[in-house]
Amino acid sequence: MHLDVQDLRNFYYRSALGRAAQKSVRDAVLELWPEAQGQTVVGFGFAVPLLRPYLADARRVIGLMPGPQGVMPWPAGMPNVSVLCEETLWPIETGHADKLILLHGLETSENPTALLDECCRVLGPGGKALFIVPNRAGLWSRSDRTPFGYGRPYTLSQLEAQLRKHHFLPERHVTTLFQPPSHRRFWRKTAQFWERSGRRLPFVMAGGVLIVEATKRVHAPTGGLKEAVRRPLEVLDGLGKPVAGRNSIR
Repeated sequence: MHLDVQDLRNFYYRSALGRAAQKSVRDAVLELWPEAQGQTVVGFGFAVPLLRPYLADARRVIGLMPGPQGVMPWPAGMPNVSVLCEETLWPIETGHADKLILLHGLETSENPTALLDECCRVLGPGGKALFIVPNRAGLWSRSDRTPFGYGRPYTLSQLEAQLRKHHFLPERHVTTLFQPPSHRRFWRKTAQFWERSGRRLPFVMAGGVLIVEATKRVHAPTGGLKEAVRRPLEVLDGLGKPVAGRNSIR
């Protein structure tokens, strides 16, 4: 079940905890993808907080929001790039996207199989995707005070196995959101400390969010070589087969 767009907007833009979560996840995304010069970047779910760094240099930025969630205009004060769409039928041409980011899209989907097929369809050959989901081992998936407490949390092995079934090749992964999912002033003041500590000491605490980078896998054509290719060129017939009675070239 998708969350309501108003609740997502209020969390990420109007609460201290949401703004801290937005910064933490966006910083992790930028470490993986520092730029998107001349590329088409697509976000699905509620990925628009992570798309802003690419507005200046990307060829095009599109924020897709599923119908059950609802849509809001974004970015504020600029031409709108957000679109309301069917969850598994996006208004994007096949192979059109270079980069794809899913946030609050996969774990809340009622049909994740069809959703991943749609992700694969819109990505071009060699296109990359970031799948951002609640970490089953983290604190954030256990609290319903944040959007990460809804839907299906994942372990790394579960997410990577699901991606491989849908023609994706997982390449890198990171975790983030080591700060507790609390609105209390003490935790807000020490948020950066917990983020830094979590990256250095991952065995002490599990990050609340799991991010997996995957590449679209393009299969080689099947059926073998065609007959015309398998047969040698006729113009080469006879080469390497000396004919009796002929003198060698002087």
